[in-house]
Amino acid sequence: MIPKPGKPVDNVTSYRPISLLPISSKVFETLLSKKLRSDVALSALLPDYQFGFRTGHSTVHQTHRVVHEIAKGSEGQQLCTAAFLDVAQAFDKVWHTGLLYKLKTTLPGPYYLLLKTYLHSRYFQVKYNSSYSTCHEVLSGVPQGSALGPLLYLIFTADLPTTDHTTITTFADDTGLLAVHTDPTVASQQLQQHLNILQAWFDTWKIKINQAKTAHVTFTTKHTLCPPVTMNNVPISMRTDVKYLGLYFDQRLTWRTNIKAKRQHLNLKLRGMYWLLGRRSKLSLENKLLLYKCVLKPVRTYGIKLGGVRSRTIRKSSNG
Repeated sequence: MIPKPGKPVDNVTSYRPISLLPISSKVFETLLSKKLRSDVALSALLPDYQFGFRTGHSTVHQTHRVVHEIAKGSEGQQLCTAAFLDVAQAFDKVWHTGLLYKLKTTLPGPYYLLLKTYLHSRYFQVKYNSSYSTCHEVLSGVPQGSALGPLLYLIFTADLPTTDHTTITTFADDTGLLAVHTDPTVASQQLQQHLNILQAWFDTWKIKINQAKTAHVTFTTKHTLCPPVTMNNVPISMRTDVKYLGLYFDQRLTWRTNIKAKRQHLNLKLRGMYWLLGRRSKLSLENKLLLYKCVLKPVRTYGIKLGGVRSRTIRKSSNG
């Protein structure tokens, strides 16, 4: 159990468990995953909007879809209303009965039987310092830190419902919904319709949404905002910016909030590494450059290409 920074030490939710799996299990999972990917056309099973844990797909590619949709709406003098959902304990709460049903209907029989025994009768034990808990059976979730865990989660959520009037973007459990229309009321109605369909799907497959971390944003250069929407009959918090896949999106897509957050993040990292990168450091210039490229440069350059993917309407509004 690893304590989270700044959290009270006497609260059990202040600790992040690190899962340690048997070496033999990891080897088996890796071999099975490779065999499964070669025998089954997974690209046909997984939806195009799912970019998580897939070759040739990255968070930048997914955020590019979001920016493109917002910019396209602005060019057509439309408003883009979006909801970004946070799935509560996504990997830990996967319903085994539902997962096995989907594995049985999508994978060849031998793979289903093998994965069924893989998920059945798993036990875990918690260690804190030198103390151990009793063993408990794992009744839900996919094994954290395993080679098969991400793939099993993608199959479990592969039938996430879509609509003709909205755009859905997912990266593993990070989900965004966007609706674009000239009429703000119609845009919210289209978004609300998709949210209602998703809520029914979440209830069926025993998935819970963290309402506190779910956000609703209207992307527009106008002063008009889209009406609020709800999830499970609870209003979604309306915000002027939202963090999605490591980037901050503000209402006008100016990237000011994102740039400020990057500078703060870089300053914190630089302070922590100053003893290695400062003038008094005995490290060679080559090693300092290597540290910069491995630690600092990725923070500075992540998503930098998206800064230029803005419509002319947004650029004029930002400059004016």
